[in-house]
Parts: sequence; structure tokens; C-alpha cells
Amino acid sequence: MIYINATKMKSFSILGFPGLSPQYYGPVSALLFFFYLAISVGNIFILAFVLYEKSLQKPTYLVFCHLALNDLTFGTVTLPKIISKYWFDDSIISFYGCFTQMFFVHYLGSVTSFILLVMALDRFIAICIPLRYPVLITNNIISVLCGFAWFIPVSLMVTILVQAITLPFCRSNVIAQCYCDHISITSQACGQDVKIVQVNTLCMAMFCLLVPLAFILFSYISIIVVIMKMSNAAGRKKTLSTCTPQIFITCLFYLPRCFVYVANTVGFSFSLDVRILLILLYSLFPPAVNPIIYCFKTQDIKQSLIKKLKTTRIGIEVKLSL
Repeated sequence: MIYINATKMKSFSILGFPGLSPQYYGPVSALLFFFYLAISVGNIFILAFVLYEKSLQKPTYLVFCHLALNDLTFGTVTLPKIISKYWFDDSIISFYGCFTQMFFVHYLGSVTSFILLVMALDRFIAICIPLRYPVLITNNIISVLCGFAWFIPVSLMVTILVQAITLPFCRSNVIAQCYCDHISITSQACGQDVKIVQVNTLCMAMFCLLVPLAFILFSYISIIVVIMKMSNAAGRKKTLSTCTPQIFITCLFYLPRCFVYVANTVGFSFSLDVRILLILLYSLFPPAVNPIIYCFKTQDIKQSLIKKLKTTRIGIEVKLSL
């Protein structure tokens, strides 16, 4: 009977925030829509600005573009459905649509981790072995490295998808989350293979998160050591400023995830609403904030923006005076 029920499951229902009163559905959907708008406008602007401004087409900013494309895609994959739930009372997602969303959620998260590794490598070589930087880091090499960042997780995520989709589903079809992820889906499965699939997925996830994190920590510790050894205070400040955007972006991605994992490990439990809110925040806050970090913490982008704004203002003043 269990397997018969499994074959009849045609769709899943996105729960969202279980404790949320219907009177707040409108404001919550508006807030989520604002997040999506911020993610879309900010990251499209970064992509278009770097593409338009030839002086910014350097390895560092190409990495920013790959991260912006990833963030834009992640927001597009996750937010429209939960906005639809609270705006139009449409919480149903098809069986295969849910698995497709799950694949992209975990795939794009893994890609982000590897892109952050490439970002750290760029800064490591620029600061620790600067004389070799023009040879070791070029636009072509960065494009290849970012290509590997997009390619490496594919086989792992396909394995995770195939293992999950072949499980028998005999429990509720409610996804206790704002989007379909592996834990929420497999918690509705049954059978002896569920635990094996969850452990395999955890190992693959740790590989995609911890291997890049290990190199990122090594590279930034090495950078800090090199900076501290500089005798010139102005030089230290200038060198540190070249990698502060990358450090901010990396911390936004890793620190909240590490906090949740450590809290769960030591036995600190969250209510379902708080857990969903935390996951939503650490998933969607970085894509919304990253473009602001690019613009205000990266000197070349900031200076190019100021120059363009001054040129535009002068042009407008000239037209008005004619």
C-alpha cells in the first residue's frame, strides 16, 4: 500500500511559514517581492555595468559577474513560487517541478562555494605572489576556473537528484520550507534507503562546502599574515581594501550556515518558523546585498560609477542650459 500511495503523489504543497496568520500574507509577499526585485536589479546592474565598462573587464570583476549570475538565478528559482503562495494562495508545485527546484537550490549553492574559492585564489595570488599575478591570473584563466566552478557540482547534484527521486513517498506531501530542498523532500519519503540517501547527500554537501572553505581560510589567513608584515601603514590599508569585498561576501555565505550547523550539532534546536526564517535569510540576503558590496567596497566600480554619474549630470546641465 505504501508504494501504491507513492505512485499517486502528483504534487507537493509549499508550507512557507507555518505560524503566519493570513492577515500578514500580503505584507510578507510584498517583502519577498522586494527581495526578488533587489536581487534582480542589483545583479543585472552588475552584469550590465561590467559588460559595458571595458576598464572593469578584469579577472576580479569577471568573478563578480559569475557570482552575480549565480545569485540572480538562485533568486529566480526560489522566490517566485513562495511569493505566489502568499500573493495568490498558490502553494502547489508539481512533483517533478519540486525536484527541479531542489536540484537548482543545491547546485547553485555548491557553485557559489566554488566561485568563492576562485575569488580567494585571485586575491591570494594578487597579494602573496604579486609578481606572478599577470601570468597566473588572466581573463581566460579566470573564465576556465569559473567554468570548472559551474561544472564540478553537476555530477554530484545529478546523483543526489536521482537518489532522491527514486525513493518511495508515503507520507505527507507538505514541504516544510519556503522552497523544495533535499531535507524537506526526503523527510516525506519512506523505506530503508532514506537514511542512506540522506547520509550520501550530507557527504556530498560537505565536500562542496568544506573543501572550498578550507582553501578560502588558508588563502585569507596567508593574506592577513602578508599584510601584517608590511612596514608601511598606508600600504597595509590599501592592500587590505583590495580584498575586503571578497571577505564580506565570503562571510555572508559561510558564517550563517556554520552557525546553523554548529547549533544543530550542540543540540540547540530552533522552532520550525525560526529555522525556515534563518534558512531563507542566509539563502537570499547575500544575493540581495552582494551588489551593494561590489559598488561601495570595490574602488574601481565605485570610481567608475561616480565618473558616469558626473558625466551624466554635466550632460543634463548642458542640455538644460541650451
